[in-house]
Amino acid sequence: MKYQPDSLLTITVTAQPAATDATLSAGPYTIPAKLGRAGLVPEGAEKKEGDGATPQGRFALRQVYYRPDRMPRPRTDLTVMPLKPDDLWCDDPAHVLYNRPVSTPFAASHEDMWREDRCYDIVIVLDQNLTRPVPGAGSAIFFHLTTNDHQPGPTEGCVAIAPTDMMRLLPHLSRGVVMEIRSA
Repeated sequence: MKYQPDSLLTITVTAQPAATDATLSAGPYTIPAKLGRAGLVPEGAEKKEGDGATPQGRFALRQVYYRPDRMPRPRTDLTVMPLKPDDLWCDDPAHVLYNRPVSTPFAASHEDMWREDRCYDIVIVLDQNLTRPVPGAGSAIFFHLTTNDHQPGPTEGCVAIAPTDMMRLLPHLSRGVVMEIRSA
């Protein structure tokens, strides 16, 4: 039987422009979140590869990847795909597969999706520069886990929440849900 979530429509993430701490609001949930080390991309500015900033805007939740060696398949109505040890994400603006999932062997610059720090045990791809990638406009912008329930540090430009909070939120996510990231 197909899982039918109690769907949310919008997840709102708000923060002060230079802050790495944010608040995620989704239905009845208010959750602390982490942002990029440079805070939010300033209003009117463009996201740039490697800037360490979290982009502002409305982004569809695309698909969920998870580590099947560490957890069962997450309950959600989003498309769910198990990660494999050779999964990567291309972050090379000069490569034709920029901001796309790729696999080893892959010589161009990339991000490992199979991580030991548990950040990508669950990772949700945000539709930021994804549909028609613009080289250099940011890649691998995800909604993922902090390394534990009390991660002190920022991300590289993603939105991250504690594992326990992600597990509470996932059953409410479905196709059509968007994440709105904005300054407070």
